Amino acid sequence: MIDLFTRHPQSVGETYLEHLGMAAGFAATLLAAAFVCTVHAILPFMFEKTGSRMIAQLYQRTGPGRIKDPDALQMMEKA
Repeated sequence: MIDLFTRHPQSVGETYLEHLGMAAGFAATLLAAAFVCTVHAILPFMFEKTGSRMIAQLYQRTGPGRIKDPDALQMMEKA
């Protein structure tokens, strides 16, 4: 049962709690980006680049650059 909670975090070189923090941070940023994009949709003069900048920053935090454990990175590249 524990394996269900640790398999994926270990595959990206994180503990369960590290992964929880990262995922919660991503979720909070996505919620904020959704809000600013919705405001921009209604009021196009507001938040002209904020939503896309937030998404670009999230993208920079994901992928191979974020993986701490070289062995985990190799596992991801093989998958």
